[in-house]
Amino acid sequence: MSLIVSILADLLVAILLAACIATSVSLGRRITRLKGDEAAMRQTIGDLMGATESAERAIAGLRSTLAECDRTLAERLRLAERTNADLAAQLKAGDEVLSRIGRIVSQARATAPADMASVGMTPAAQAAYVQAAFAPAQAPVPAQASVQAPAPVAPAPAAPVPPPAPEPRPVSTGERLGAAAAAARALSERALSRLQAQAA
Repeated sequence: MSLIVSILADLLVAILLAACIATSVSLGRRITRLKGDEAAMRQTIGDLMGATESAERAIAGLRSTLAECDRTLAERLRLAERTNADLAAQLKAGDEVLSRIGRIVSQARATAPADMASVGMTPAAQAAYVQAAFAPAQAPVPAQASVQAPAPVAPAPAAPVPPPAPEPRPVSTGERLGAAAAAARALSERALSRLQAQAA
């Protein structure tokens, strides 16, 4: 009886020992897998930290680029404002020059017929002089070139000889108009060249 009990006890101890060995082997395998997962996790964490540092450097570069873009944009806006002010001033000056030229032209048109009549010019000669003086691409014609010489009249036998006609005085209206037109043309060419330089 005692022999059977001792055998059963030995069998139970052997079974428990085999179960403990199997459990230990399983736990060892799990620990090995966990160690492998820990190495992979450490590598993943290292990669994540490197990516985070790269992202921080990229963000710093992006901030510096944005600041430079803001400065460049502000400078261009200030330059555009100055250019706009210069253009406005030039347009105002051009309007003033055009208004002055208009007043000079109107005054010349009003005074030219009286001046021409005072020097003895015929209506046809007056029309030719006005057309030549106000033409945009032609130089002003002096009054002496357009004055027609009066036809010679035979004096009466008993009438006294009339005194000679006074010399026609020069008219400077055409010269003034030419100078004003040249000044306006020079101002417009200067404004156009400045605009082309700023656009380039």
